[in-house]
Amino acid sequence: MSDQAVAEYRIEDLAHHSGATVRTIRAYQDRGLLPKPERRGRSNVYRDTHLARLRQIADLLDRGYTLASIKELLEAWDAGRGLGGVLGLVAEVHGPWTDEEADRISRSELNERFGGRPDDDAVGEACELGVLERIPGRPDEFLVPSPQELAVASELYAAGVPLVAITGHLRELRGQVEHIASRFLEFTTEHVFARYLGHVPPTDTDAAEAAAMVRRLRPLAQQTVDAELARAMRLLATRHLQQHLGAAGAEQPSGPTPVALPAGTVRAVQELVGPDHVAEFVRAATEREIQARTMNELVGRSGR
Repeated sequence: MSDQAVAEYRIEDLAHHSGATVRTIRAYQDRGLLPKPERRGRSNVYRDTHLARLRQIADLLDRGYTLASIKELLEAWDAGRGLGGVLGLVAEVHGPWTDEEADRISRSELNERFGGRPDDDAVGEACELGVLERIPGRPDEFLVPSPQELAVASELYAAGVPLVAITGHLRELRGQVEHIASRFLEFTTEHVFARYLGHVPPTDTDAAEAAAMVRRLRPLAQQTVDAELARAMRLLATRHLQQHLGAAGAEQPSGPTPVALPAGTVRAVQELVGPDHVAEFVRAATEREIQARTMNELVGRSGR
């Protein structure tokens, strides 16, 4: 980099400052994502505008945008339409969807909360699920994105639920919750956000209005799920308790239990013995079957 007031970079310097590789920078140039450098003799010269563009691309990639969609956004910006509203919308959607704040936990504290002894397999699975996140350079400390989720796991473990069952339940629950989130997004896109999608990318005005709508609707998904979960738990827990109490304490009937026969069977018996003798025929047939099975059992015993 030169000592001029306006910073200048060779491609290697640009790669170092941006975190991108030389190969990536050249690929971005070929795809039109990055302006061509200034040619000076046999060298290419890059400036701070190139560095800013690379950082912008990296940020959008981290937020889940494809290179094709990033190119459309940048082309709109270069055409003078601006990206302020769009980037504001991106930041709003990418921001936290909960008021809960992340925390940290030491390995010793983690061990104490889950059995008092190290369990590397359980820690690895917790990291895979995102319940814990490793902190570079600090092997004995973890980031906890959701302290509430870890507290639930701790309480379940203390109640006697094995760790493998807790993680299995979380995997199953996560798939179901992601389906609910997906349906909520489809629903709000169809009925709320479709009006802002007429332009690709949206204008600054539409993007700003959409960002405000995201802020307004952000708590609704969780509020709806909380209310419906409370309703379902009240209904199903009551029914579950009644079933178990009934199974444990209900008196068994002392008399015979009625058995419903298929209508076709009843008609066939009626045609065979007449409607007045159906019950007698069924009783006789049942007794004959019981006697036959008893004889077979006795013969089987004698042959052993």
